[in-house]
Amino acid sequence: MKIDQIHHVAYRCKDAKQTVEFYKKVLNMDLIGAIAEDRVPSTKEPDPYMHIFLDAGQGNILAFFELPNSPPMGRDQNTPDWTQHIAFQVKDMDVVMEAKARAEAAGLEVVGPTDHNIFQSIYFRDPSGHRLEIATWTTTPEKMKRMADSAQDMIEEWSRTKKPPRHTAWLHEKEFGLN
Repeated sequence: MKIDQIHHVAYRCKDAKQTVEFYKKVLNMDLIGAIAEDRVPSTKEPDPYMHIFLDAGQGNILAFFELPNSPPMGRDQNTPDWTQHIAFQVKDMDVVMEAKARAEAAGLEVVGPTDHNIFQSIYFRDPSGHRLEIATWTTTPEKMKRMADSAQDMIEEWSRTKKPPRHTAWLHEKEFGLN
C-alpha cells in the first residue's frame, strides 16, 4: 500500500460557525462541506456533533468537530504549548507577510517571521486556541539533501541518547548565536 495524500486532518473546535468565519476571513479557506449526526458513525455512540470541512488548497482538507455535549476543550498539559500546530505552506514570503497582515488586522498576536534556514514562517492561534503556522520554503536542493542524508543517523543517535544530535545545528546556529 502507498498513501496518495492526506484525505483530511480533523481537530476539535469550540464553535463551528466561528471557526468557519475565522478560516475564511484570515486564511481565505472555503467551507466545502458539513456533516451533523446524533450518533458517531464508526462507534455508534450517541454524541451529537457538527463536522465541518474547509478547503486548504490543492486537495487538502482541514476539518473540525464541534461537540456540544462533551466537556470543555482542553489540552495535554504535559505537552508544551508550541509543539502541536497546523502548518500551511504558501508560495513565498510576500504571501507570508500578507497572512501576517491579515492576522494582525483580525486582532491576532503574531509571532515571526521566524527564519528556520530552510523555510520561514509566522505563528498565531485560531479561536479554539490551535496554533497555526504559515510557512514558505526558502531552501536549496543542497540544503535539503544535507538534511535528508543525516536524518536516519540523527534518529538512531536520538534513540540511544535522548540528546539533540548536532547534524542539523546549522539550521538555527545564527538564531542562537552559535555561528
